[in-house]
Amino acid sequence: MTTVVLADDEALLRKALAALLPMEGEITVLAEADDGASAVRATLEHEPDVLVIDLEMPGVDGLGAVAEIRRTRPGQVILMLTRHARPGILRKALKLGVQGFVSKSADPAHITAVIATLHNGKRWIDPDISALAVVDDCPLTDREIDVLRATREGYSVADIATQLHLAEGTVRNYLSNAMQKTQTKTRHEAARYAREHDWL
Repeated sequence: MTTVVLADDEALLRKALAALLPMEGEITVLAEADDGASAVRATLEHEPDVLVIDLEMPGVDGLGAVAEIRRTRPGQVILMLTRHARPGILRKALKLGVQGFVSKSADPAHITAVIATLHNGKRWIDPDISALAVVDDCPLTDREIDVLRATREGYSVADIATQLHLAEGTVRNYLSNAMQKTQTKTRHEAARYAREHDWL
């Protein structure tokens, strides 16, 4: 029997998976979470074999929750669900040690099979998601992506510097480089351009 914690802010989808996954395979759902913070709490409390977590959630997003969980449970097996498999996000998730990446539109039987695969120590990335990573044409570095993502979330340069443990001048340099690469005039335009091209 494989134990699972389900984290997704879409209640209908989460409830459906909680009902269907045990029917498709030998799975026990230990807990459900509707945002990143509760996903962290539920995972640390229940210590599931596999955490199934949505990428985009309110407050702490899926990647933020994974980073937090990794600090306490570095070996936690994680399957990430997403509607929009942006290459930059996939790259960041893999760096955080996410073992599986599956589309939220996947059939529950497929998700169940992937959970079993991950529980057996293997990895799984859906072919359509991995194809996006192969054709990734993003010219931005990971740090440039970080500062643009923080810009898009409304943080000031000072806030970004504090958040990323960088000097303000370094943040401005990253933003300047990003603006040059995206041929935009402001950091907000650069962030919008990067988001429109699925780089954030």
